[in-house]
Amino acid sequence: MEVRNTETQVHRLEFDVEWPPGHVACYLVDGPEPVLVDAAAPDHEESFEAALADHGYDPGDIDHVLITHPHIDHVGLVPTILEAGDPTVYAPAGVEARFQRDPEALEARVRQNSTEAGFPDEQLEMAVDMAVQSLERDSEHLPPEEVDVWIEPGDTTQVGPIEIGAVHVPGHQADHLSYPTEIDGDRVLLAGDMGIEPFRPVVMHDGLDDGHREAFDAFYTALDRLESVDVDRVYPGHGPVHDDLQAVVERDRKSLDDRLDGVADLVADGYSTVGGVAMALAGDRDVKYLIPEAMSALAHLDERDEITSELHDGVRYYEA
Repeated sequence: MEVRNTETQVHRLEFDVEWPPGHVACYLVDGPEPVLVDAAAPDHEESFEAALADHGYDPGDIDHVLITHPHIDHVGLVPTILEAGDPTVYAPAGVEARFQRDPEALEARVRQNSTEAGFPDEQLEMAVDMAVQSLERDSEHLPPEEVDVWIEPGDTTQVGPIEIGAVHVPGHQADHLSYPTEIDGDRVLLAGDMGIEPFRPVVMHDGLDDGHREAFDAFYTALDRLESVDVDRVYPGHGPVHDDLQAVVERDRKSLDDRLDGVADLVADGYSTVGGVAMALAGDRDVKYLIPEAMSALAHLDERDEITSELHDGVRYYEA
């Protein structure tokens, strides 16, 4: 490939998705060794190739692929890039152990947690299937054997033309890393699904696996860490590029506080199961992604004795 630029610059590549805010973004760090930060979803291949072409590239020209977290809308086109070329792939170290998880063990834990949550049989089977399929799908699109560099929290790593830090920001996804770096003289954060300007990302952490009990604490810890990051610009996976990380952190912290207060109020109003709380939170929206957030919020409040719970016939019921 003929070098297009001798200095690094960032191009935003944006693709449509069906959930708010209606798009997902990855970023091409242009320069002598092109870096792709996250890799869109599997069904974005055609539009991804067109977006690269707008900047004079094709997938085989990518020298480095840097992943923030292993959700399908951020790793979906890694196989396309690997097939087209020979990039160096970087990913959070926690993903390696996560992808080694025995699907049968995951299924057993999610089934137990979903049973305790009181899901009807059809919803229970859907939750179990989603968890196992997500593990298998995400590891297929980010094959661990193709990852060249596993980045530990706190690492400093040279990725082509840029040197990145690694801030562990769990809560939305347990292994999520955001990467502060300097590009063209600016301090920037390659943020993934944290530091999003329009809204707080949902608390999914590890879904309905056992880590849901620590998910809210993890998210608060992530916000504490981001509060200490000093950057001029944020490049998030959803929403616009922006320059006010600290305002977003403050907004997200208040949003978590409000969610916990709201869940406690729902329990006081008589909503006594995970499903009931999730449906009340969702209203006329899709409840799917609010189920892990509701389960995590209830576990958090229960652990702190702000609500109580008891098992009856294998189902956990909550009371104020």
